[in-house]
Amino acid sequence: MTTRHGDLSLGVAGALGAAHIADIAVRAEAAGFARLWVNDTPGGDALAGLAAAAERTSSIGLATGVVPIDRVPARGLAERATQIAGASGRLTVGIGSGRLREGALAQVAAAIGELREAGVPVLVGALGPRMRRLAVTASDGVLLNWLTPRAAADQTAALHEIAPDARVALYVRWALEPAARARLDDEASRYDQAPGYAENFARLGFRAHDTVLAPDSADAPGRVRAYREALDEVVLRAITPTDAPHEFAALIDRAGRWLADA
Repeated sequence: MTTRHGDLSLGVAGALGAAHIADIAVRAEAAGFARLWVNDTPGGDALAGLAAAAERTSSIGLATGVVPIDRVPARGLAERATQIAGASGRLTVGIGSGRLREGALAQVAAAIGELREAGVPVLVGALGPRMRRLAVTASDGVLLNWLTPRAAADQTAALHEIAPDARVALYVRWALEPAARARLDDEASRYDQAPGYAENFARLGFRAHDTVLAPDSADAPGRVRAYREALDEVVLRAITPTDAPHEFAALIDRAGRWLADA
């Protein structure tokens, strides 16, 4: 049996700004990361950051985190993504249902169709089984969140039974410096209490805090290796004390050693 060895990617927030994201992209490319993922928020334009990153890099893949289609219509997203994809040929767009409740599956399916018609590769952020199935059957794959290595392996195996060629990626929160622990804990606590996620954690039998790479993690390289063996792609979502450039440089250098040792 062949051991899976998923790609290792880096994730950052769009709120860092385009210039900072481009600097991070240059470092991440040099370190050997497969892809740079940029989260899109009301205060952080992922595509603006990725456009800047595309101009300063040549090989690293580029991707948005989950862009909620109730906030950013698929047509406008496709138009902007096409411009970046046409220039770089390296862009993947992540989408999700956001706060939609009624008709979420149908609306996500329609958004997938618009993006794929425009020639943009798309992954879908999915929590429940129906959205996960839609992701792997209608798009290029699924972006998962807040899972242990064991849960990630189980979900990946089930999804590859449905669609063997679909890409299964997972965000894993990672803080290297002790001073970033409070920010890491705050983010995990928000998800532990969030509707939908709280119920999902109860079903799976763990909390968001159980899925992170904390500064005091006993065997971070081993845990990353377990994630990579479970998935097609592991996205290390970087959490730093203050978002300063030197903090991201330290994270990238550390993960670069893991890539070199793989």
